[in-house]
Amino acid sequence: MRLTTKGRYAVTAMLDLALHTQQGPVSLADISARQGISLSYLEQLFARLRQCNLVQSVRGPGGGYRLLGNTADISVAQVVDAVSESLDATRCEGKGNCHEGEVCLTHHLWENLSEQIHQFLSGISLADLVARADIQAVRERQDLRLQQQGKPENHIALSEIL
Repeated sequence: MRLTTKGRYAVTAMLDLALHTQQGPVSLADISARQGISLSYLEQLFARLRQCNLVQSVRGPGGGYRLLGNTADISVAQVVDAVSESLDATRCEGKGNCHEGEVCLTHHLWENLSEQIHQFLSGISLADLVARADIQAVRERQDLRLQQQGKPENHIALSEIL
């Protein structure tokens, strides 16, 4: 059982958005540059996130995306669910036909694991992740790298900032 790229990228992009939301709408191009996710893939993910009322698009100059709601109210599970990502650990996708058309010996074990994973991710909000020092350190590194790439003449050493 593993979370696929779609779910991982959606959570990563939403966390990036949450980390930069105080600066106003965040462009997908900026998220793409910071996170190394293709712009076209982000557009697909954000279309689904918008349909699930997790984000709102802002048009025009300085446009981009903003969160719909507070970071404390958006769970990782909501993000994964929004992109139709299954966290199902069963072999039969929960249908119960895993052993010759019937429930296999371990079906309920894997079904319970899937429920536990979903419950665990439901208990983690974007605000919880934003508050973590390790995530803030990564954000600072990524922002600095993006700034340096966009404005090489304004190159600032990390030691000068700290």
